[in-house]
Amino acid sequence: MAETNRQWILAQRPTGEPTHDDFELRETEKPTPDANEVLVDLSYMSVDPYMRGRMRDAESYAEPWDVGDPMQAGAVGTVEESNHPDFDPGDTVVGNLRWADYVAIDGAELSHVRTGDAPVSTALGVLGMPGRTAYFGLYDVGEPTPGDTVVVSGAAGAVGSTVGQLAKLAGCEVVGYAGSDEKVRYLEDELGYDRGINYEDEDVRDALRDATDGVDIYYDNVGGPITDAVMDHLNVDARVVVCGQIAHYNDTERPTGPRHFGNLIQTRARVEGILVRDFAPRFQQATERLAEWVASGDLTYRETVTDGLENAPDAFLGLFEGENIGKQLVKLD
Repeated sequence: MAETNRQWILAQRPTGEPTHDDFELRETEKPTPDANEVLVDLSYMSVDPYMRGRMRDAESYAEPWDVGDPMQAGAVGTVEESNHPDFDPGDTVVGNLRWADYVAIDGAELSHVRTGDAPVSTALGVLGMPGRTAYFGLYDVGEPTPGDTVVVSGAAGAVGSTVGQLAKLAGCEVVGYAGSDEKVRYLEDELGYDRGINYEDEDVRDALRDATDGVDIYYDNVGGPITDAVMDHLNVDARVVVCGQIAHYNDTERPTGPRHFGNLIQTRARVEGILVRDFAPRFQQATERLAEWVASGDLTYRETVTDGLENAPDAFLGLFEGENIGKQLVKLD
């Protein structure tokens, strides 16, 4: 009997917040690699907020999935069979794969995992896309200088937890928003944030005024009322790095909030979006520097791991409830 392969597909497009009904787990035959393809046995896969945009039929920076398409994710795994000259059975690889047990994919779409002494799972987190997003977003877009005040929303997530530490390495004062006392303790006690703000229990505006006299860099992973508060507290020549807007990903209509352009005139602030793929020629540079800081202990990380491919939708939906600290991963059997 042929071996089987499980994979998740997009069953229907969500309206508002996704539910389990939007996903379907299908069982097919285990794929066989064609010419130049590699068969990968997945060990870890990532779930990320940006995937919500791929579930809707609308133009975005990431191409939307069609209903019936396999869900895709950054993943690491072990090469089981290879018809590509750059990979051998037993190699550990990373790429944009699928929510599946096995994937057959052109070897040109894969890279070798080189995380040194760090676990291979870090290729999806602090040494992968989230870490590089933090690195380029803060250093290239935010342009920190010693003494700057940096505010980070979604500060306990995969990107935000790295941004805050990189800002401290740059000699900045760092304030982070998170959604629980546990996460605030994580920011302050483990990541070195100067101040954590629990947006569930504290007034986001008053807490920010108490924490700092003004904001030089705002690294925005969230949007919504937190961003409204920070935009009213910018210093002259501030830089706003727009990385994510998870507060709005499930909105059925675009919300109209406070108007901020007038603030930009007064502060001469700069607002710029970050798409990490634009920095692809420099990925190796960023990963090497991040790996050095991880090895030295100057950069720490946390992973929230959900066991079992069958539980991947739970891990994804939990992102919108703030259940994860650090990088949310799914560990496959």
